[in-house]
Amino acid sequence: MALTLYNSLTKQEEEFQSLQSNQISMYCCGITAYDYCHLGHARTCIIWDVVRRYLTWRGYKVRYIQNFTDIDDKILNRAKNENTTMEEVAQRFIDAYFEDMDNLNVQKADSYPRATYSLDGIKNLILELEQKGFAYQAQGDVYYSVNKFNDYGKLSGRKLEDLQAGASGRVATEENIKQESCDFALWKSAKPDEPSFESKWGKGRPGWHIECSAMVKEVLGETIDLHVGGSDLIFPHHENEIAQSEAATGKPLANYWLHNGMVKVEGEKMSKSLGNFVTIRDLLAKYDPMAIRLFILQANYRKPLDFTDSAMEAATNGWQTLVDGLLFASKYGSQLKWSTNPQPNLIKSMIDQFSQVVDRDFNFSSGLAILFDLAKELRKEANLLSHEGKTTLTAEQLQTKWETLVHLASVLGLEISEDSSSSDSGISEQEIKSLIEQRTTARLAKDYAQSDRIRDLLKEKGITLIDSKGQTKWIREN
Repeated sequence: MALTLYNSLTKQEEEFQSLQSNQISMYCCGITAYDYCHLGHARTCIIWDVVRRYLTWRGYKVRYIQNFTDIDDKILNRAKNENTTMEEVAQRFIDAYFEDMDNLNVQKADSYPRATYSLDGIKNLILELEQKGFAYQAQGDVYYSVNKFNDYGKLSGRKLEDLQAGASGRVATEENIKQESCDFALWKSAKPDEPSFESKWGKGRPGWHIECSAMVKEVLGETIDLHVGGSDLIFPHHENEIAQSEAATGKPLANYWLHNGMVKVEGEKMSKSLGNFVTIRDLLAKYDPMAIRLFILQANYRKPLDFTDSAMEAATNGWQTLVDGLLFASKYGSQLKWSTNPQPNLIKSMIDQFSQVVDRDFNFSSGLAILFDLAKELRKEANLLSHEGKTTLTAEQLQTKWETLVHLASVLGLEISEDSSSSDSGISEQEIKSLIEQRTTARLAKDYAQSDRIRDLLKEKGITLIDSKGQTKWIREN
């Protein structure tokens, strides 16, 4: 059966064909490094991590790139508020990103280009757009002329005439120097007391959209297989990427555009103003990282996902079911005298069934159903062994089922940790130390709200913190 993908560009499910046989180029828009990653980032990163794992499992050689935006108004504002530098802020939250992703078992990308490391490519691309008539200068800025690109709006479905409503030609004021209201900045002239970079247009810094166009071209080439990201990026970011890249090269930027749905919290949009902003660190302090992965994979990746306490409780219970199955070998393998053959003996029918369902636009939820069937059967046999000392299946059949479960779980990045078999609802010493380190980092950054959240989370778990002489000690109250 062929692999099919829902292409956001054509608005239909299509059979996938890679540019090169058995090779895939894949680009994911990464974070703007000004704050800790939140639940929405967790969904995006986990979804595309599992897509990459699955494509690799199917035999493709995947080159996966994810960028970092390390210069942006939000980064600059945070640096100003903390009396530090743009570089220090960006690096701190890039480091925090890697810590979060490691905890969620997200594999590292093949490369992480950064905007400030890609300035030559960015400036060359802007110059090329200018020379081809798609860009113009205005008082030190450089703008992309949207009405020069005939296909503008083909990804988002936006109509150019609607976007241009209210435009009245060039307006020579500081507030509006663009030719059309829908034109967007490729290069921004330097403001006083802000970091800037030299260019033929004067000192300044790149616009957000041009960064990804330049990085895709530099690292992966003019046309790639898969361009992925959150659905909130379809407009304007991905639409503008297409306009920039395709105007410069005359070729498609990507053959397939894939987007994951957004995350809500208790039915509402997640935002700091509503007080429902959930960071990955908040999640990891409360839930097993594999339960978080499971929660995200149980829903269709393109649909909205509603984060609730009851949904996470169900995912936690579901993960425990899988854990019971995954731990079957360590508990009963010796008793059943399982063979130690390093090559697993897999159930072909289940492997085929798994690939058939997931091949339909990454239907991971149906793939998970197969894992749960295996785990529940192993748990049933474990109960028989524990209470009656016998099983309804042979030792070889049980080993084959367990090896198939472990194999398929690894495709989804669902792996047991040392603490997974523990029935203790408390918190491990390693987790406590990790949270204290995160709190120390937050306090050094004067992020007292994050510091207080971590302290309160530990308090809920019976851990009291004692700050003294530049270090934090802790005691377990129960």
